[in-house]
Amino acid sequence: MNRPYSVRDHLPGELYRAEQVRELDRRAIAEGGIEGFELMLRAGEAAFACLLERWPEEEEICIFAGPGNNGGDAWVLGALARYHGMKVCFYTLGDMDRQSDSARKARDMAEEAGVVARPFISEEGKGELNYDGAIIVDGLLGTGLNSAVRGDYAQAIDAINQHWAEVLALDLPSGLNADTGNIMGCAVKAAITVTFIGMKQGLLTASGPDVSGAVAFASLEVDPMICASVPAACERISWDRLDRLAQRLPARRGNAHKGEFGHVLVIGGDHGMGGAAAMAAEAAGRSGAGLVSCATRTENTVPILVRRPEVMARGIESGLELIPLLERASVLVAGPGLGQSSWSELLLQQVLGSDLPLILDADALNILASPGWNRNFSGRDVIMTPHPGEAARLLGISTAEVQADRFAAAQALAERYQAVVVLKGQGTLIARPDGRMALCSDGNPGMSSGGMGDVLSGVLGAILAQQVRDENNHLDVWAAARLGVCVHSAAGDLAVRSSGERGLLATDLMMKLRELVN
Repeated sequence: MNRPYSVRDHLPGELYRAEQVRELDRRAIAEGGIEGFELMLRAGEAAFACLLERWPEEEEICIFAGPGNNGGDAWVLGALARYHGMKVCFYTLGDMDRQSDSARKARDMAEEAGVVARPFISEEGKGELNYDGAIIVDGLLGTGLNSAVRGDYAQAIDAINQHWAEVLALDLPSGLNADTGNIMGCAVKAAITVTFIGMKQGLLTASGPDVSGAVAFASLEVDPMICASVPAACERISWDRLDRLAQRLPARRGNAHKGEFGHVLVIGGDHGMGGAAAMAAEAAGRSGAGLVSCATRTENTVPILVRRPEVMARGIESGLELIPLLERASVLVAGPGLGQSSWSELLLQQVLGSDLPLILDADALNILASPGWNRNFSGRDVIMTPHPGEAARLLGISTAEVQADRFAAAQALAERYQAVVVLKGQGTLIARPDGRMALCSDGNPGMSSGGMGDVLSGVLGAILAQQVRDENNHLDVWAAARLGVCVHSAAGDLAVRSSGERGLLATDLMMKLRELVN
């Protein structure tokens, strides 16, 4: 098998909020006996090593430094560049009299090495980037940013982004929110970001990956026991990481039979939307379900059987006709192409009245968000898979508000509905009601096409169907959601390797799914 190792699989599994990284920094100094300036030296050295690795032939760089410790890292890098014989163009922004002791020492080090700094903003209030080289280092703003970038900093970021040079960002691109992955007005677009001590969760979701480029992590040799003393806010997962942690499906016994691997019933496919139910059913089969049925409009049964004769397609026109199918199933997948008609509502009523494990997707979520349908799933094994628009309807807020803090939105949904929630998008999030969260670092923009969510719901249904029940007769919904999301995302990554992202179809993932669940 072509192993799906992504460009982010070298990163740590622990993801932190900015306040947690500041606490790690504090403990490294107070408990680990590392001076603040020593941490700054290590950060500058790590960043300069990355710079030399990526641009080994370059002989000059341009550095932007703010007055904070992020700027202090930039001063250290400037000193190292001078020691290396490089020509350094150095710009400052902000009040350099406000520097910390560590940043001031870094500045003294750079000036002793021959760095000559000048303010980026002239006395006339304008900034002009006079630099002809190929590398810009961004040390303007660190993790403390909590409002939109304006004024001189916005002017500097605009100048950096308009320049043809590639950018190395220190800790995170200036203007990116370390916690949410949102751009705060404007942000530097980096070719590579070197982040320090703790991996910031915002680098891997929302707009974070779009402006961070390749991400390198430097622990700065902080004692792992100190890092373990601050519980991470979120866990980074991927197909490769779950494989290394032995969190995939176990090998099958030779003396197994189809009944041991569950019976997935896909419910959906209203008029004109039969393809969604068909893709969910096929994905369930390709992901290892022992049996797959599909309850859909009668008009969809022949096309489904022609495409995938292994699926037991049944045409139903009322909620009562669904009851016998529910009695034979072990896991339900409701929503792909379900629509929001009276037929859709009748079917969903039967689904919600059942106690079977359940995947809720697409229009099942939209109906659930409408007046009179609100409920929670405490005591039932349920995975909900909203995209940001569906999440917004379920929470009664705007899509923009969901995207403003995807972590908070996913957690709010998990708590409100007492279900495991998969909030789809760049850096898909998985949340459960007790506050535990995971972020999938697999996946690519090519997966932004119709039907991908339907395939995901089928994958989740199949993996849930293959789980073993615990002593309380429950399935491990959390494990199924994590693995299903990673299998789906990694299949998308494998599918684009040979032909690129544009034009990727949901059905292109089918055979990749089969590879990844084996």
